Amino acid sequence: MAMTLRLSEADERVLAMLAEADGISRQEATIRAIHEVAARRGHERRVTDASARARARYADVLDRLGK
Repeated sequence: MAMTLRLSEADERVLAMLAEADGISRQEATIRAIHEVAARRGHERRVTDASARARARYADVLDRLGK
């Protein structure tokens, strides 16, 4: 699907710098940035979920350690 992306001049400069640094097109730099953010958010969500499970599982131990 085609999409028009409107960027400020500052954002356009940053995108151009990213693309040039990686030797890729601005389109590819945009796609990579989208994928990197999605992966990071997925990782953060998994870490948050794992932390919640560990806190629930070890709540009594954590409570005793806190005293």
